[in-house]
Amino acid sequence: MELEAALQHYFHYDSFRTGQKEVVSTLLDNQDALAVLPTGTGKSLCYQLTGYLREGLTIIVSPLISLMEDQVLSFLRLGEKRVIALNGTLQAQEKEFILQHLDKYKFLFLSPEMLLQDHVLTSLQRQKIGLFVVDEAHCVSQWGVDFRPEYRNLGEAQKRLRQPLTLALTASATEKVRTEIKEVLLRSTAKEWVYSMDRPNIALLVREPEDKLTELREILAKQAGPGIIYCATRKQVELLYEELQGDFAVGYYHGGLESNQRRMLQQQFLDNQLQFLIATNAFGMGINKSDIRLVVHYELPDSLENYMQEIGRAGRDGVQSYGVLLYQTGDERIHHFLQRTAQEARETFEVRLQYQAMASLTDIQEKWLQQTKREGTEQFLAHLKRNEEEKWLKLQCMLAYIHYDGCKRAYLLHYFEESMPQTPEICCDFHGCQLPEKRAETSKSSKEVINWQDILLKMFKEKK
Repeated sequence: MELEAALQHYFHYDSFRTGQKEVVSTLLDNQDALAVLPTGTGKSLCYQLTGYLREGLTIIVSPLISLMEDQVLSFLRLGEKRVIALNGTLQAQEKEFILQHLDKYKFLFLSPEMLLQDHVLTSLQRQKIGLFVVDEAHCVSQWGVDFRPEYRNLGEAQKRLRQPLTLALTASATEKVRTEIKEVLLRSTAKEWVYSMDRPNIALLVREPEDKLTELREILAKQAGPGIIYCATRKQVELLYEELQGDFAVGYYHGGLESNQRRMLQQQFLDNQLQFLIATNAFGMGINKSDIRLVVHYELPDSLENYMQEIGRAGRDGVQSYGVLLYQTGDERIHHFLQRTAQEARETFEVRLQYQAMASLTDIQEKWLQQTKREGTEQFLAHLKRNEEEKWLKLQCMLAYIHYDGCKRAYLLHYFEESMPQTPEICCDFHGCQLPEKRAETSKSSKEVINWQDILLKMFKEKK
């Protein structure tokens, strides 16, 4: 079957988006691939279509339960029932049932932590693996308090699974990160597909208001389409929700909510019963909503990598959309605090190693201890220190973007080692870009949405 015919058959699309056909063709030639495709350009289709066209089970390693849930729901909407997520929300007997019936599934989502459990790998060894996918593959280069050592140890799983054909996917990666991904996950013959980070239909604005809440209210009041408002912490998400509820069709989302609450909020947002969602960065990866018109960062992202991923959730349908960053002097303090916390944890860990005082380690220090046994203490600690420096530099680049007196788009692309061939008509605030003045027009009555919000808020309070 020709690829275009297969695309039409399985997904009812007439043509591929940029990069999709090249990645799928590489995998069907039995060659590992690293694909760097911007947020919103259909990375998931690369493994979905390949999975259908190759015999055997497709394993997708994913970092977040919410992302797995989004992808499973996308399959179910297409009518694909041979898909399952194996994660911590399941009861022990449910996990065991899945492992005993793996031959009934075509697509299996799981976290790296789950995959590396011995009984999971033992069950998977009995299956024919058609494709091994590592989503958000840039996690292999993350260290510190957000360290996911299991990403760096996926080679152990690949070895036990007889080195299956592998696809590494990410939306943002510098050359240094791409090199690390290939070293950790892919064979030396892997093919690399890297496409521009630029999303020309997303205008870039930075505002430095005296009162961010007042500024945000003015922005939302003029917004006709759906939007996401990102905050750095769960606490700020809930505080901002308390300020905006009743005035806007708004909900909130973060990793502290229960699974059924997250799914309910996602569905309400997808159905436009909520116009805005206030969220941490736990929300958005994999969500299949193409008409998001606005992404507001109410608090400062810690890196341009994360910023690009998050604004990239706007305008997936190609229609003009906007990314707005609201900044006040001192917003970076939360990230300085987190960086100091990570440094202190690492220094305490070094002392404990020196004196062999391994009792009462924190969860992250326990992960570090296990990783020192794999990589060697000196090498691992050197990685941790180097990562602390890199995180500090990334934050400085984020701040430099805010204060840059030039084209914001050109700055971003230069950071990702790209140049800008032409300036879009609606580019950024340096080129005079402004948010549209049209007032909001909601498809649902405000009374209906507010009633629903009251019910959901009551449910949240009962859970606390």
